[in-house]
Amino acid sequence: MDARVHARAAPPAGGRIRQENEALILRAAEYVFARAGFAGATMADIATRAGVPKSNLHYYFRTKQALYRAVLAHTLSLWLSETDIISADYPPRLALEQYIRAKMRLSASHPDASRVFANELLHGAPEIGGVLRQALRELVARKALVIRAWIDAGQMAPVDPYHLFFTIWAATQTYADFEAQVCAVLDVSALDAQDFERATEHLVALLLRGCGLAPPESGPGSPAA
Repeated sequence: MDARVHARAAPPAGGRIRQENEALILRAAEYVFARAGFAGATMADIATRAGVPKSNLHYYFRTKQALYRAVLAHTLSLWLSETDIISADYPPRLALEQYIRAKMRLSASHPDASRVFANELLHGAPEIGGVLRQALRELVARKALVIRAWIDAGQMAPVDPYHLFFTIWAATQTYADFEAQVCAVLDVSALDAQDFERATEHLVALLLRGCGLAPPESGPGSPAA
């Protein structure tokens, strides 16, 4: 094959560097926005956290509002991508189990992003309300049809698909948004991998049983009973 084809297929170095820099800035912004809120956060604080000059920060995100919106959009994108498994191509137990596990992994890996999103919602979703009323609403409606089809086929208990999503979101995101409360009750300084594993197994079993589905016998992705 012509080497020039490989050259065209490979991602441009400049594009890759931009993606890496934007990812670095987004993680720094998650940290600062989660602790200071939108009003209290400054671009200087975010630049310091990212370890980049403030001028570089403005090169990628011209305003604080643009950066804040990017954090919200990125967080929602991460969450919504995990709904792909809720599909007629999979049995409900496998799909719901994997979705719950994915949401818990994101709570563990992106707690600050979850807290920024929660704070946005607590303030009435002024920046992302339009996306919630359109993209999120449409996606949940499509996934609700899948769940209703499983129910109609007798594959799971007759639960309300919309409230099932609300329950999963609340149960999984509490380990990020209200980590301080969880840590206080468990008498730990921070949640570690073992805490998240224990919580995940608990939620998988609890939520699957609530849907009339047998929980896995041992670990993620066990064969259906």
